[in-house]
Amino acid sequence: MAALDQLQVFQSMNSSPHARLLRSAALGDGLGAAQWSNHHDCRDYQAPSHHTLSCYLAGGTGTFRRDQPHSKGGPDKLCILPAGHESAWVINGEIQLAHLYVSQEQFALGAVRLLDREPRELQLRERTFLDDPLQASLFRRLTRLDWDEPGERLLTSSLAHQLLDRALLSQVRRRDGLRLTGGLAPAQRRRLREYIDSHLAEPLSLGQLAALCALSEYHFARMFQLSFGLPPHRYLLNQRLARAQVLLRQSALPLGEIALACGFASASHFSNRFRQAFAATPGQYRSAFAG
Repeated sequence: MAALDQLQVFQSMNSSPHARLLRSAALGDGLGAAQWSNHHDCRDYQAPSHHTLSCYLAGGTGTFRRDQPHSKGGPDKLCILPAGHESAWVINGEIQLAHLYVSQEQFALGAVRLLDREPRELQLRERTFLDDPLQASLFRRLTRLDWDEPGERLLTSSLAHQLLDRALLSQVRRRDGLRLTGGLAPAQRRRLREYIDSHLAEPLSLGQLAALCALSEYHFARMFQLSFGLPPHRYLLNQRLARAQVLLRQSALPLGEIALACGFASASHFSNRFRQAFAATPGQYRSAFAG
């Protein structure tokens, strides 16, 4: 994910003389969080490249969209702002809110993992002032954590994933008038997922994966990205890191053994990749979830 200050929704808020950034954190894994206060303001969002989940923490009863002036916000109200949407907001009075920013790549991974669907088939429903007590509770738990403390930032990341999973399971719909071309067939997609998940400890080449679909490497790579939302090597790395997270949380295996079990050449290679993805070492991650 791009740095937070390059995200359009974050930029729009940060450029306002009335809004104040209370705190923010890049959580790794294509996720970022921010907490804001604002008052007597107008904000426009213009086709952001990322998804935004928003929860009002306090105030907001004078907040509305310009095209929906009779619908007002309030504490625990949620807004779902998909990538590519456009919206204009009027803020009367005081408001505090939390944002979760989600990369399209992370959305794609969730679509494949949770829903067994091509990301191209799906879109996040744009929702304004949604009532979802579970999602609001997750947001409030997220805002009670210290994002600057490494262990609590990792717990924040875990809650952020739960928020995204909730949105994927309850706030996603199939795109209207969709005609998909050029991707992998559902059976091929499932075969690849199962093969990759059962061979994470082994070196996997593009040629091996392409052979499972009886395709040339060139055509396979293009079709894989269409169907999975990211290139094969990025998907494979994500799955290896996800397996490592599970082993760090649920086992006492030494880091070297976890590295080998997840297909990394060495503990140092594993640690470097893990730190790049999650802004924390494997040891810090394990400590955050201990007990």
